[in-house]
Order: sequence, then C-alpha cells, then structure tokens
Amino acid sequence: MSSLTVNGRAVDLRMDPQTPLLWALRDAMNLTGSKYGCGVGDCGACMVLVDGEAQPACQISLANAEGRAITTIEGLSHDRSHPVQQAFAAAQAVQCGFCTPGILIAAAGLLARNPRPSAEEIRAAVPNLCRCGVYPRLVAAIQHAGRVTAGQEAVSAAPAPGIDPGAAAQTVPALSVAPAHQR
Repeated sequence: MSSLTVNGRAVDLRMDPQTPLLWALRDAMNLTGSKYGCGVGDCGACMVLVDGEAQPACQISLANAEGRAITTIEGLSHDRSHPVQQAFAAAQAVQCGFCTPGILIAAAGLLARNPRPSAEEIRAAVPNLCRCGVYPRLVAAIQHAGRVTAGQEAVSAAPAPGIDPGAAAQTVPALSVAPAHQR
C-alpha cells in the first residue's frame, strides 16, 4: 500500500508500487485532469506538483510518491480562483484544453518560486507541448498571474465551474481516505 497526500488529503492506495502516479490519479482516484500524452515525460500533459515542484506524473511510480504531497489541477483550486487559472481565462490562453492542466500546474509551480519570471524563465519552467500554439498568450498569462499573485494587479474572475467538486469524486475500490484524526 502506498501512502501519500493528494490535494491535501491523506490517501492509501492499494496498488502495485510500480504503478505510474498518473494511472493511480486517473484510474483509482478519478482525478482525470492530468492527461496521458507521450508517456515519457516530454509533453507535460500529465504534470503535477510533487512537494511543490512540477513533475510529469507518468514518470513517477507510487513507490517514489510515497509520503509526498501531490497537487493535481483539481487541487489547485476548486473554484478556478487560482491566479494562474484566472489569468489564463482572461487572456484566452486556452484552446482545446488537453494540455492546459499540465501548463497551469507547471506555471503555478514556477510562480510559487518566482512570482516575476521573465519570458525565458517561463519557457524553461513550462516546457509543455501545445498543438494549438498558445505560446505567446501563455507567457503573457503567466506574467499576469505573477503580478496578480504579488498583489500588483487584479484579474477579472473566470466563471465558476459547472459541477460541484464533491460530485466529481467517487469512491473507488483502490482508494481509502485516512480518517481526519489520522492526518
């Protein structure tokens, strides 16, 4: 059994410890925001924060995730209020949406370390591939999110999601959530 914290909740996963974290998140926990893209960690579609650092979930086994804090796009904010989400919506920096969760996670990890990144720092920290070509808007949105995070600017709110976050998650056999007193 692998014990880790996902989106602030302590969980025990009864799965093979060599299972890629991506499949545990998607198949066992119904957290489908992280996408399967290339399977070798190059595209960024499966990006999650591991102890605050953006990493491709397809390249991390449950054994390597043991005891670590994982944040998926679902855990970034439940109401789309994170500055990165707000700035991307305001800049219309989202096209088809397949790569967007990975880009948002990589951007959030970058801004947690550096709220005023240059375009070059953004390109280095957010290497995600996007077939729709949102790169110019991506850089501007991340820089805007940094200014929002620093309290230098505001951003117009994106609409609230159309589904209740509690309704999105379902109990699955491979997942057990530790009782609150054990966290």
